[in-house]
Amino acid sequence: MSNVTRNHKDNVFCMLYRERKNLLSLYNAMNGTSYEKEEELEVVTLEEAICMKMRNDAAFVIDSRLNLYEQQSSVNPNMPLRDLYYLTEELKKLAPPGRLHQRTKVKIPAPKFVVFYNGTAKQPERQVYRLSDLFYREEKDPELELKVTVFNINTGYNGELLGKCESLRGYMTFVNKVRDKKASMLRLEEAVRQAVDECISEGILTVFFRENREEIVEMGIYEFDQELYDKILLEDGKAIGIEKGIEIGILKSIKSLMETLKLTEEQAMEALKIPEAERTKYRERL
Repeated sequence: MSNVTRNHKDNVFCMLYRERKNLLSLYNAMNGTSYEKEEELEVVTLEEAICMKMRNDAAFVIDSRLNLYEQQSSVNPNMPLRDLYYLTEELKKLAPPGRLHQRTKVKIPAPKFVVFYNGTAKQPERQVYRLSDLFYREEKDPELELKVTVFNINTGYNGELLGKCESLRGYMTFVNKVRDKKASMLRLEEAVRQAVDECISEGILTVFFRENREEIVEMGIYEFDQELYDKILLEDGKAIGIEKGIEIGILKSIKSLMETLKLTEEQAMEALKIPEAERTKYRERL
C-alpha cells in the first residue's frame, strides 16, 4: 500500500492542474475564451490555508478574475463556507491588510468559485450552493453572499465542457478506468497502475501520465481511498434534516469507519472533516 497519508491533500486533479497550460485550457473551456499565453495566468493556489490547515486545489488570477477551482468526490454543501475561508487567505496576499487604511479604493480581482464533482452519488448536471443556505435563519437579501457553481463531470453530464477541455476529459477517463477495474475486484493499487498504463498506451494525457507515473499511482490510491470514506459517509450518515439526526448520522459514520477501515477515533473524525471544536461531543458518545 502507498505511504500517502490522510493529511495529504493532493490528488490527481491537483497534480494535473499544477501545470499552467492545463489551468489555462480549463479556464478557456469554462468561459469561452481563447487565452494562449501562460504568463497571463498567475497561480495563487494556497499551499496551506492557516485557518483551515488545508490547501485548496487550484487558484489563479487571469483577466482581473480570481478563480478558485475544487474537485470533489463527495456532495459538500459547505463549499461556500470553505471558499470564504480560502478567499480570505487569498485576499490577505493580494491586498495586504495594511493597505486597507488608505483613502483610495483597494482594487481586488473578482472571485469565481467552481467545484468539479465526480463522485458516485447521483447529482444534477449543474447546481449552485449559496453561503446564505448555511445561515441559521433565512435572509431575503443577505448582506454577505457567496455562490459556488458545481459542475457534474461524470459520464453523461456537461459533455460540451468535457469536449472543449482535453485535460478534464482525460482526467475523467482515468477516473472511470479505475472505477471499472475496482468494480471487477482488482486490488486498488493495481487498478490505478493499470489505468495509468492504459491512458499512456491510448494517447490520453500521455506526457502527464508518463512523466508522473509513480506519483500518480500514489495519489490515485489516496484519491480512491477517499471515495471509500465518502461512500461510507453517504450510506451511514443519512439522518439529515435536523441537528440531532445529523449527529446520529455522523456517529454512525465514525463507528463505521472505525470498524470497516480500522481507524482510531481521531482518524475517523479527521476523515469526515469534523471540526476540532465539535469533536468532544462525539468522543463522549463513542
